[in-house]
Amino acid sequence: MANALKIISTLLSYPSKELKEAAFELKAAVLDDGLTGDAEKALLNQLIDDIASRDVYEAQERYVELFDRTRTLSLHLFEHVHGESRDRGQAMVDLKQMYQDQGFDLAVTDLPDYLPMFLEFASIQIEQEREELLGQTVHILAALRTRLEKKNSIYANAFKVLESIIATQADPEIVEEILAEPTDDPNDLEALDAVWEEEAVRFGGGMGEEDCGPDRLSRQMRAAKRPAPQPTIQ
Repeated sequence: MANALKIISTLLSYPSKELKEAAFELKAAVLDDGLTGDAEKALLNQLIDDIASRDVYEAQERYVELFDRTRTLSLHLFEHVHGESRDRGQAMVDLKQMYQDQGFDLAVTDLPDYLPMFLEFASIQIEQEREELLGQTVHILAALRTRLEKKNSIYANAFKVLESIIATQADPEIVEEILAEPTDDPNDLEALDAVWEEEAVRFGGGMGEEDCGPDRLSRQMRAAKRPAPQPTIQ
């Protein structure tokens, strides 16, 4: 199991009292991790200390402001490659199917492209499959790290570590395409409601074996470059 991915998954989750109280255990896990070097361990420890030192409500408010109310910092991976296109729904279905095929079950309300969940799933894969999965997301991770750095956010540390342990290098052109999306204002609640107002994603079958797994995820990532299909007007 890749401890670093489990640790980062935890640190990128919604801050809680339990997370603050687990700071000592998390730092012990960082020390024992085999994927990270001294520099990366220091970055993770800084993030752990920062979260643990804050009042839990302050930590939660900051998290919501960054990741829930700022769409361009969303921790849902497909938001950055599919947006509201129809490809997104199928990508969700495919990713959930890949989880289920390996006994990695989700709660009814969970979206499979939520980064902490994706990292937890990747952490239990063998090295080759783990690297393939993470490599398909490295462009998104690099873009998120860049945006967080511009905000001087300590959460950029988590993404720096992720990039350091992924062998695949982010393609600068793809990163720039993602960064070209205008940064939204998290205080513009009316615009925020309009962005997030969408139909619930339905998860279901209808897929053959050839449509599941890392290759399918890769195709869905690439599909972001295609124009979204135009809706049929009845």
